[in-house]
Amino acid sequence: MFNPDLLREAIRLAADNVRTGHGGPFGAIVVKDGVVVGRGTNEVTDSNDPTAHAEVQAIRAACRELGTYQLADCEIYTSCEPCPMCLGAIYWARPRAVYYYNTRHEAADIGFDDQLIYDEIAVPIQERRISFKHTTPDVAETDQPFVLWSRSADRVEY
Repeated sequence: MFNPDLLREAIRLAADNVRTGHGGPFGAIVVKDGVVVGRGTNEVTDSNDPTAHAEVQAIRAACRELGTYQLADCEIYTSCEPCPMCLGAIYWARPRAVYYYNTRHEAADIGFDDQLIYDEIAVPIQERRISFKHTTPDVAETDQPFVLWSRSADRVEY
């Protein structure tokens, strides 16, 4: 269930991140049973890591804290509508809800425009701006990752 105080906490993290100069104006928290189990801020420029978005950072922290790779009993509160990368991470983590403050259109207005990525997803792979080439070098069957995975007795389905 939505808790405005928790959304304000994500917004506060984002504002503090701007004040300290560690990255962009984004903050996120993961909450389980009303308790914050993961926090994240945008640290892209501070860490030189293009994946260091607030939601991804918060998901990583929550998964470490909870000892799981799925957050089915959790909610994510974030200062902004998640970008396509964070949206993918959220769907892989499977929380039950996401609450956000600013919209992606408001983010675009201040220079964080993800529309190109949203558009590229719908473009056939051979027509995308970045070249993606499917290649098939000779690889022994015993070294093919998907073959190994499909035969592994130790695999964990997710």
